[in-house]
Amino acid sequence: MRIVGIDPGSERTGYGCVETDGRRHRLVTCGAITAAADDSFPTRLARIHRELTNLFAKTRPDCVAVESVFHAVNARSALKLGHARGVALLAAVEAGCTIVEYTPAEVKRAVVGYGRAEKRQVQQMIKLLLGLAQPPTPYDASDALAVAICHLHSSRLQARLKTHLYEKNATTVEASLQTRLPRSWRQYRPPAHR
Repeated sequence: MRIVGIDPGSERTGYGCVETDGRRHRLVTCGAITAAADDSFPTRLARIHRELTNLFAKTRPDCVAVESVFHAVNARSALKLGHARGVALLAAVEAGCTIVEYTPAEVKRAVVGYGRAEKRQVQQMIKLLLGLAQPPTPYDASDALAVAICHLHSSRLQARLKTHLYEKNATTVEASLQTRLPRSWRQYRPPAHR
């Protein structure tokens, strides 16, 4: 399974692609899409779209995990971040990818175990989880990898829970059927009236 994580931003959009066999995760690629300081905002959005489209064509992910907007310093920053997210989502939809979203706190809890972890802590855990010699840089790239790993952990956990609940329910239902239902009409006893 191959997941691309995206940490959207109007100045820098982080991306990271992780491949897994269900037990071990492997880094495919990561980085950040950076715009020139003198680029207009529409030009920045066009660059994000173009580079993510190329990334999806190259990596061919099964799923794209995107960090959702939680808050920004001001309304203007939130709007710009929303535009960058929209462009990233558009590129993923055009590539035919399934899209999932996670809040920053969910990502940090899944990777570090603490919802308010610092960027440096996330970066170090990504290094450990992927078995890298050096932590991925910049922070936008490590954050994007964290989003991808969050999805891998969440989807694996959900699959395990579904399997566990199915097995538990099947066993419980089967046991209750065997204890409650008579095997033949000779074993049948009418319920006692009170």
